[in-house]
Amino acid sequence: MPESGNDTPPSLVTVRPEREIATLQRVPYFVGISKATAGASGLSMHLVVVPPGGHGEPHVHCGYETGIYVLEGRVETRYGPGLRESVINEAGDFLFIPPGVPHQPFNLSDTAPAKAIVARNDPGEVERVVPYDPAHDA
Repeated sequence: MPESGNDTPPSLVTVRPEREIATLQRVPYFVGISKATAGASGLSMHLVVVPPGGHGEPHVHCGYETGIYVLEGRVETRYGPGLRESVINEAGDFLFIPPGVPHQPFNLSDTAPAKAIVARNDPGEVERVVPYDPAHDA
């Protein structure tokens, strides 16, 4: 059994997100695993919902990797300098975003939300997100 730093053995934690939180990306997040909710020390995992026809704001994740698993819908992610590159992902796809890569997600449906699980190697639920202006690299 791993050491927990005291005599109490570590325990499992169930998190049922009941409300969305606002993020700098301006898409609804439902916080799952984080330092605050589960005592995680190197991981966070959330549910993100991009509304029909919606999109997140252009941004960069500083200093941590992001893994995304698309549950529902089709999402175009524009990325790189000036957001000139593009990839489309759909339900069942995984997407890896390295630290420091500017990106912006777009839900390709005007009628259904896109949903994805987002995991990061940063336990803070208050993300280290930096807004990105694509005109800066145009």
